[in-house]
Amino acid sequence: MRIAILSDIHDNLWNLHAAVQFVQNADALICCGDLCSPFVVDELAKFPREVHVVFGNNDADLYRITAKALKTPNVRVYGELLQTVFDGKRFAVNHFDYLARPMAKSGDYDVVCFGHNHHFEISRQASCLLLNPGPIMGAEFGSGRWGDCKPTFLVYDTGADRPEAYFIDPNRPARQVLEIQSLGVS
Repeated sequence: MRIAILSDIHDNLWNLHAAVQFVQNADALICCGDLCSPFVVDELAKFPREVHVVFGNNDADLYRITAKALKTPNVRVYGELLQTVFDGKRFAVNHFDYLARPMAKSGDYDVVCFGHNHHFEISRQASCLLLNPGPIMGAEFGSGRWGDCKPTFLVYDTGADRPEAYFIDPNRPARQVLEIQSLGVS
């Protein structure tokens, strides 16, 4: 099973559109929070299978995001935590890195997905895989200020237990906006 994982959209519909178009053949899509506005649900809904969304700290209009998701058959909103099983792998999904790390140490999960800090990460804690797809938004906080970074996302293959890392090149023309390259992480 191939699961697309993204986070920290912050209303960047252009990068989100490119990522969603690229992952159309994935079996499910996980969003680790910070959609920001309800209209982001419309773009997520263009994914043809189930979309699983948890809230982040910048999802201010929870009511309207939830209401819009309820009208969209393939988008499911779980509040701040999703615990599920995909292809025999126990998953936890939340937004915050400081919650993800203790969950990974608990031994209750095979994969923990998170976002929040806008820093791409693939790591292991004991037998648990920690996945932060980085920001679709394309911005990170470092050295006391916000700056540009590569908009990134992941596709996790449950059978191979392997994440694939991708980034979006926003400098390409609109019809060629997606230049996907592996970041060389295994």
